[in-house]
Amino acid sequence: MQNFKELSENVSAQFRDLNGLHPGLWPLLPRLLAAVASLSLVIVLGWYFYWSGQLEEQNIGQAEELKLKDSYKHKIQQAISLDALREQRKLVLQYVATMEKQLPSKAEMDALLSDINQSGLGRGLQFELFKPGQLVAKDYYAELPINIKLTGVYHDMGEFASDIAKLPRIVTLNNLSISSDKDARLVLDVVAKTFRYLDPEEISAQAELKKSAKKGAKQ
Repeated sequence: MQNFKELSENVSAQFRDLNGLHPGLWPLLPRLLAAVASLSLVIVLGWYFYWSGQLEEQNIGQAEELKLKDSYKHKIQQAISLDALREQRKLVLQYVATMEKQLPSKAEMDALLSDINQSGLGRGLQFELFKPGQLVAKDYYAELPINIKLTGVYHDMGEFASDIAKLPRIVTLNNLSISSDKDARLVLDVVAKTFRYLDPEEISAQAELKKSAKKGAKQ
């Protein structure tokens, strides 16, 4: 107990009469406490004015690094699959070119209508009706419906449908209906649809119609 009292008095004595003395002349314990306080103050000020900003910049830099890595990986994957995509594009272009060859131009429509007519006559069918309808213009092509009524035997009607499918141009048969007339003959009612290219002038006209329609809808 006495040793503790002596130690306390010794510590207290080191903090007496420090006013007016240069810190370098202070006893050991006050100098140590002053050094610790100064160091703590320097750390706090350094954190507030310097290190916190650097850490924030570091976090931003790390986030940016992750983004760049993800972008790099994505571009690497694109580069790896580029050849496959090019091959797919070639196949698509070939398919489009094949389909385009099956669409007649405006000048070829008469020949196609004649081919459809001859397909029926060649199978011994009799045309009761062959009436092209109103041309329906789409974005880049036009659709022409043809109302057809044929009389004949069932087998010849099947061969006629097969011949239409084999034409070099696209022709579809829609709304097929088979019935019998008063003479007990089979009657085929069908709507054949064929398609053709739109001329550049027709495409421009379609675009203008769409613009006009949009303006009218807004008003």
